[in-house]
Amino acid sequence: MLSLRAFARSAPRALTRVSSSTLARSQTAFRTSSLISSRAPAALRPQQASAFSTTISRRKEAGEVDEELSAKLASEIEFEEEVKGEPLPPSVKDFIDNSPFKLQDVPGKEDVVLTRNYGNEKITVSFSIADLHSYDNEPFDEDAALADEDISGDGKNQNGREAENYDEEYDEEAAQGEGPVRCGLNIVIEKPNKGALSIEAVAEDGAIVVENMYYYNDAKLAHAADPSASHAAQAFYPGPPFGSLDEDLQILMERYLEDRGIDHELAQFIPDYMDVKEEKEYLAWLNNVKGFIDA
Repeated sequence: MLSLRAFARSAPRALTRVSSSTLARSQTAFRTSSLISSRAPAALRPQQASAFSTTISRRKEAGEVDEELSAKLASEIEFEEEVKGEPLPPSVKDFIDNSPFKLQDVPGKEDVVLTRNYGNEKITVSFSIADLHSYDNEPFDEDAALADEDISGDGKNQNGREAENYDEEYDEEAAQGEGPVRCGLNIVIEKPNKGALSIEAVAEDGAIVVENMYYYNDAKLAHAADPSASHAAQAFYPGPPFGSLDEDLQILMERYLEDRGIDHELAQFIPDYMDVKEEKEYLAWLNNVKGFIDA
């Protein structure tokens, strides 16, 4: 059964199809009528009405839409201003006040950069609020949903979960949101004249999970800020997948990162700060769009 939201979205399209078919029939009838009129005496042909009044009406309607759009944007801005006044999440405030990392957040940019020095090392951690939109647009796994809904006669689905318990878990997950967001991290640890380690990781559910680790003898390749550097970095041996390494080696590498402040506190800070930044960027976007509409 279609939800109300799906029905509301599909209704305008249905109306458009109906209007299009009606318009097509009207155009066919108009062409037939025009052919007959062209063969009739000039005295019997109806005079065409001027389109001047229609043009004025369209201009007026466009102005009304601009005003309505501007008013809606103003309403959204007012709401976001109220949200903006709320205090920062504790994880964000504590990290900014006490962390050795320096925060680099340029308004209007999606990327956020954290930097710090650790002995003779320069450490850079970067992430992007684009991951929020990637998470929102993640495709829905219909097969998994159908599997969960396939309840057998004994009250269990194909995975053996009882229907009642499944409903309770589903309601709890829905109340808490769709689950933790996977925030991609690019970690670079540099040493003078010794190159750099480049580590791909994710911050998820209060933990840092390493996915890949590379070594470059030129630290510039680890950042790969331009296409030429990125192309050059691809020519180097990337190393084996991190998950295929010896388990003790993986554990020691994770402890190596924890000693440098890449730990659970950072994992809690990043997704919360992404929400804060996304709200600020959205508010700025609303103001920019409204300023353009009103100009």
